[in-house]
Amino acid sequence: MDFTIASLLTQDGLITGAVYALLAVAIVLVFTVTRVIFVPQGEFVAFAALTMAAFQTGKVPGTVWLLLVLSAVALLMELTQALRDRDIRLAWRALAVYGVAPAVLSLVIAWLAARQAPLLVQALMTLALVVPLGPVLYRIAYQPVAHGSVLLLLIISVAVHLALTGFGLLVFGAEGSRTPAFSDARWNLGPLQITGQSLWVLGATVAAIGSLYWFFNHTFRGKALKATAVNRVGAELMGISGTGAGMLSFTLAAAIGALSGLLIGPITTIFYDTGFLIGLKGFVAAIIGGLVGYPLAALGAVLVGMLESFSSFWASAYKEVAVFTLILPVLLWRSLRTHHVEEDEE
Repeated sequence: MDFTIASLLTQDGLITGAVYALLAVAIVLVFTVTRVIFVPQGEFVAFAALTMAAFQTGKVPGTVWLLLVLSAVALLMELTQALRDRDIRLAWRALAVYGVAPAVLSLVIAWLAARQAPLLVQALMTLALVVPLGPVLYRIAYQPVAHGSVLLLLIISVAVHLALTGFGLLVFGAEGSRTPAFSDARWNLGPLQITGQSLWVLGATVAAIGSLYWFFNHTFRGKALKATAVNRVGAELMGISGTGAGMLSFTLAAAIGALSGLLIGPITTIFYDTGFLIGLKGFVAAIIGGLVGYPLAALGAVLVGMLESFSSFWASAYKEVAVFTLILPVLLWRSLRTHHVEEDEE
């Protein structure tokens, strides 16, 4: 390996590591707030890329039907709760949030899809479809068992992942897709060729992480979410809604996943089940951060990206093995250094 090859591999590792950093931050966010190890995080990535690809062909993406079906289930659950509590306000709110809003959004998306909107508009349409899936999934699968054990929440996450993967195969098919790059510009810097898409990936990652930092430290909702992550019971005693915090964390996770899908779509071919593997790599990075530290998780994501890149050069058939083997020494080290407590002691 010479300097040129090493430089190219380092560039590739940084770009993929930036995407993994976003996913790692989302996984840490969801876990610290809700105690959910969110296995389906990668599905937001795959669905966003495939939704964008459908818009490129002028078709209405299958994500529309997923949103409508999940919203209908959530609406039924909310109306049942309103009927049980005899709460008219809850019923009207449920009709607006889970009935009218998804229906209007779907109609607007279907109207725009056939008109070949500009690339940026298609990206915004993709975000508008994928991001609402986060809070709707939380309402259906996690809110009813929000105080359950971590093991129960993990089992539910696996079930949600399998259901979403099956739905992805049904509506998107088994064929892979790529989306056009946001920029076709190229610059030569010594042995490196810098592409506009790579700058989009790095810039969007930095902007997203910076926005999250500002949100957590300078907004009331962000501070409330941070308080819930630090001490869930204490935050509830101070009047912070655990349900609201869960909804918000899942919304942010869906937004981060959708953004990651838009960024990685032009770089690699995305299939209906690609999100699981990408999400696992983000999970490895999150484990390096101990599932509690955002900076360490981001640095771990860069390490995962670099390891994957160099492993693909030395032994491409075993690059996934090298990445996932990284989790073993990290878990061993943390097991030896961390004081173990029962869940009830938290």
